[in-house]
Amino acid sequence: MTHILAIDQGTTSSRAILFDEDLRVAAIAQEEFPQHYPQSGWVEHDVADLWSTTAGTCREVIERAGIDARDIAAIGITNQRETTLVWDRETGQPIHNAIVWQDRRTAPICAELREAGHEEMFTDRTGLLLDPYFSGTKLKWLLDHVDGARDKARAGKLLFGTVDSFLIWKLTGGKAHVTDATNAARTLLYDIRKHRWSQTICDLLDIPVDMLPEVRDCAADFGTAREDLFGRPIPILGVAGDQQAATIGQACFEPGMLKSTYGTGCFALLNTGDTPVRSENRLLTTIAYQLDGKPTYALEGSIFIAGAVVQWLRDGLKIIRDARDTKPLADAADASQGVVLVPAFTGLGAPYWDAECRGAIFGLTRNSGPEELARAALESVGYQTRDLLEAMQRDWERPAGGPILRVDGGMSVSDWTMQFLSDIIDAPVDRPATLETTAMGAAWLAGSRAGIYPDRDGFAAMWQLERQFTPSMPEDRREERYAAWTRAVAAAQAFGAPGGTSS
Repeated sequence: MTHILAIDQGTTSSRAILFDEDLRVAAIAQEEFPQHYPQSGWVEHDVADLWSTTAGTCREVIERAGIDARDIAAIGITNQRETTLVWDRETGQPIHNAIVWQDRRTAPICAELREAGHEEMFTDRTGLLLDPYFSGTKLKWLLDHVDGARDKARAGKLLFGTVDSFLIWKLTGGKAHVTDATNAARTLLYDIRKHRWSQTICDLLDIPVDMLPEVRDCAADFGTAREDLFGRPIPILGVAGDQQAATIGQACFEPGMLKSTYGTGCFALLNTGDTPVRSENRLLTTIAYQLDGKPTYALEGSIFIAGAVVQWLRDGLKIIRDARDTKPLADAADASQGVVLVPAFTGLGAPYWDAECRGAIFGLTRNSGPEELARAALESVGYQTRDLLEAMQRDWERPAGGPILRVDGGMSVSDWTMQFLSDIIDAPVDRPATLETTAMGAAWLAGSRAGIYPDRDGFAAMWQLERQFTPSMPEDRREERYAAWTRAVAAAQAFGAPGGTSS
């Protein structure tokens, strides 16, 4: 058995990646599936799509690699986090579409809980804020709005899970209802200090604890995929939510190590070791990974718009045809104009958490054009990352010598963006040789458990640098540019505040 099958179930597509015995990618299969928007602010997935694309890409990648299922030692799973599913314990049928992490329908529930003074309790136990982003209020909504759901849940007939739980349940033929600590920590229901579901929170949301999955380490026995799926039973030995899997894949195992993933949005995680650090700057306290029964904690900051700002240049403004077109435009821009773009198209994430803020552009002149807009769009990613890092450094003492940021995700391939990022945060930015860090994290969890990959120290030693970007911007210019960004954000927030817009 020389291969590990990594399932990477994402928001817009499902992927299967086979890694060989040297942790190199042997083959990849990917299939997109449709998004459903029943109302403004609502985002759903057909649960059948999640399963069919996952099973289909797994079979396809085995065929592409030209191997037999007997060559696969184990399965590792990484998944979009917070997305909420409820299904019938006996039939396996979902009671509703999956409610996606982006969905905002439970904002009134969160507001009601906040106004009743409960947010401190939620944050103390879960490390999270009262926001529709997380699973708990989505589950409450399903039990409140699907006919008969709450009665069935109380009778023990319904199961809840994030995507990993549902996939494991399907893979094992309904024999395992489990999750891992990183996914549990994103539900708003899990006490990250006591390492158990919070009865207090479940009672407050009227959620029967019995419908929640058993929580295990990230590298553990999660059950066995049934023989009829791939030709032989394959153990499932590793699970982690996507951002935590990327943290593992980047080998950020020591306190102070920091990774940032640049996809549609951006997610930065700072390893804080065995101590959960309570954020005073509206970051999230979460579990980075849990091995051998011991959780390692992290501070996390979420940026809603990173790579999506480039998609906006292409699809919204139509000033580029391809993401690669941004570099020559940015190079040709007149930097002295100081154009600033605040890409708050869906509000601002951490550390602001301002759902009412909207996008804005500042500093336009008659000479401003596509070049300046492209430059401002790329720069916005660096500015937002600095916002997160500044908040992290206020919450947790900056490591001696300053942080080194390890990056991954589609936007990290842009040399221009990564150089500006290094300049504006005044720290080195390391881009790894392998950018499939999320899937690699899941693969290593399963492969180390199966005994074909090295232990944590050995895996960390395998991490390879493709390029390091180092800061070269003069300090006075760096601080001047960042000050302009902070003024622009404040102005955008003021415009989006109640009474800040004209009707």
